[in-house]
Amino acid sequence: METKQFQAESKRLLEMMINSIYTKREVFLRELISNASDAIDKIYYKALTDDSLTFEKDSYYIKIEANKESRTLKVTDTGIGMTKEELENNLGTIAKSGSLAFKNENELKDGHDIIGQFGVGFYAAFMVADSVTVKSKALGSSEAFKWESTGAEGYTIEPAEKETIGTEIILKIKENTEDENYDEFLEEYSLKSIIKKYSDFIRYPIKMDVTSSKLKEGSEDEWESVQEEQTVNSMVPIWRKNKSELTEEDYTNFYNEKHYGFDKPLKHIHISVDGAVRYNAILFIPEKIPFDYYSPEYEKGLELYSNGVLIMNKCADLLPDYFSFVKGMVDSEDLSLNISREMLQHDRQLKLIAKNISKKIKSELLSLLKEEREKYEEFYKSFGRQLKFGVYSDFGANKDLLQDLLMFYSSKEKKNVTLDEYVSRMPEDQKYIYYASGESAERIEKLPQTELVAEKGYEILYFTDDIDEFAVRMLNTYKEKEFKSVSSGDLGIESEEEKKENESEEKENKELFEAMRGILSGKVKEVKASKRLKSHPVCLSTVGELTIEMEKVLKAMPNSQNVEAEKVLEINPNHEVFESLKAAFENDKQKFELYTELLYNQALLIEGLTIQDPVEFTNNICKIMV
Repeated sequence: METKQFQAESKRLLEMMINSIYTKREVFLRELISNASDAIDKIYYKALTDDSLTFEKDSYYIKIEANKESRTLKVTDTGIGMTKEELENNLGTIAKSGSLAFKNENELKDGHDIIGQFGVGFYAAFMVADSVTVKSKALGSSEAFKWESTGAEGYTIEPAEKETIGTEIILKIKENTEDENYDEFLEEYSLKSIIKKYSDFIRYPIKMDVTSSKLKEGSEDEWESVQEEQTVNSMVPIWRKNKSELTEEDYTNFYNEKHYGFDKPLKHIHISVDGAVRYNAILFIPEKIPFDYYSPEYEKGLELYSNGVLIMNKCADLLPDYFSFVKGMVDSEDLSLNISREMLQHDRQLKLIAKNISKKIKSELLSLLKEEREKYEEFYKSFGRQLKFGVYSDFGANKDLLQDLLMFYSSKEKKNVTLDEYVSRMPEDQKYIYYASGESAERIEKLPQTELVAEKGYEILYFTDDIDEFAVRMLNTYKEKEFKSVSSGDLGIESEEEKKENESEEKENKELFEAMRGILSGKVKEVKASKRLKSHPVCLSTVGELTIEMEKVLKAMPNSQNVEAEKVLEINPNHEVFESLKAAFENDKQKFELYTELLYNQALLIEGLTIQDPVEFTNNICKIMV
C-alpha cells in the first residue's frame, strides 16, 4: 500500500500547526466535534433542495467512545460522509476546508451556519494522537474508505468496511510523558468536561456511554456500576430561545451553571441583534463584588462563542474596564477568527459588538436606578468605585457615558444621591456643586470648612472614596455647574458686605498674618482671615488644582515624590482665640510663635494630616497649660 505525501506541505508546516497554533491540547476535541456537526449540517442543507432526502433530526448525532485498554478515542458522526476523492482533497491537503467550499457553494438558511472554515482543525488531533484513522462512507455511495496517518510523513487511503453513512475518526492516544498527561483524553469525566466547556451548544446530540450506579435487580442494598448512553451536551443554548419562553429562574440557573459567581445576579440583560454584525448575548450584573475584584488576579471578560462553539473563556475586548464587573457571554456567526479559532483575526466586528454592549449595560443600569432604586444602591456599594475609575481613566474619554450613573452621599438627604438629583434641587443663587472630602461622612460633617456652605443652606456632597475628587476634577462640570470643594480658596458665596468686612480684617491684621506666615515658612503659602469659619478657630484651605485629600492619596502611592497641596492657614477673626493671638503678637513674641505652631498643628489634625513633630506639639500644649 502506497504512502502518499501531503500536497505541497512540509513536515515543518504540520509540526507548526500541531505545536504552535493551539494554546490548549484539549481543543482537538472541539475541532473534531465541530467538523462532525458540519457533516450533519450538510445533509440538512441537501435535504432542503433534494426531495428524495428527508432530515429527521433525531436520527443524527455525534458519538464519543474511549477505550483505555487500546488507548483509542473514537469520534463518530452520522453526517454526509466523504468519498475517496474528498478524503484525498480535504485531508490530504492541509488547510483546505470542505466546509468552507460547501458554505461558498450553498446559500445557508434557517439560522444555521457551517462552523468549520479553515480545514486545519482536524490536524489538531495529532497534538494528542500518535496516529489518526478516518473511516468514511459518503451519502449516495456504496463504498467506504479508510484514511490513515501518523503525521507529517504522509497518509494512506484504502477501501474499508462501513455499513452506515457518516465518518468515524479513531485516535491512538499518546503515552504519558513527564510533562503531559494524555490519559485525561481517555477519562470519562475529563471528556465530559471538555465537551461541556467547548461544545455544549452544538445543535446535535453528543452521546457517550456514561458510568452510573444502580441497585442490582432483586437487591435492596447492593449496587452495581452500569454504562448507559447519555447525551452530554445541552444542544439548544438559552440565548437562542425567545425571551418570552424564559423565566427569571432560567437566567439564574444559567448564571450558576456557568459559574459566573456565587451570588444571585441583580439583573440580567438578554440581547439579540440581527444587523451589520449578528450576535446574541446574555449579560449579568452581579449582586456582590468578587473577593479578588480589585486585585491583579481578577480577569475581566465575557465568554465568546462562534456558532455555539466556545472560542474564548475571557474575551476582555468585549467589556470596557469600567464595566468589568459584568459577567456573561456573546455568540456571533460573523466573527473573523484566526486559523485556530482561538483568537480574533480582525477586531472591527468585535469593536462594534463591544460598543453596543457598553451602551446596553448603561441603559440597563439607568433603568435599575430609576425603577429599582434599592437594587441599584446595592449594586453601587459594590461597583460604584469602578464607575468612578471609568470617569477618571483615559483622560475622561468616558465621562459623558458614566456621569449619570454616579452617586455621592448628601449632607441634606443623608443618603446617596445622583448628580442630576443634586442639580435639580439647587437654589437659583447657587453657582457651584459643593463637595467635601474625608475618610467618612461622620468626619466630614465635623469639618470647619463646611460651616459657611451649610449656613447658606446649600447641599454638600461627601467624597469618601480616594478616587472621588480625581473623578469630579475630570468631569469639571455637570449640566454646566462647576464642582467646588468647600476647602477651596474662593467659595464664591460671600455677599458684598462680607467681602468688605473681610478686606477690613485683612488690612487691619496684615502684619500679624505676615508674621505667622514667616513662622510657618515652607509649610503654608499664606495666612489670612477666614471667610468660611463661624464657630471654629482655624482651618486649612488650598489654592490650585491639588487639594489636601488628593495630596493624601498621591502620597500613599509608590514614587509619589512627596507631592503637596498649596495650603492656606485660615484664622477665624471672630473667635476668642484670635484675641489671644493678637495680644501675644503685641506683647510676647515667643508666646505668639507658640500659638502659631499650635494653630497650624490643630489645622493639620482636623484634616487628618500627620504632624511633623508630635513630641514638640505635646510639649507646646504643656507650656500653655503651665
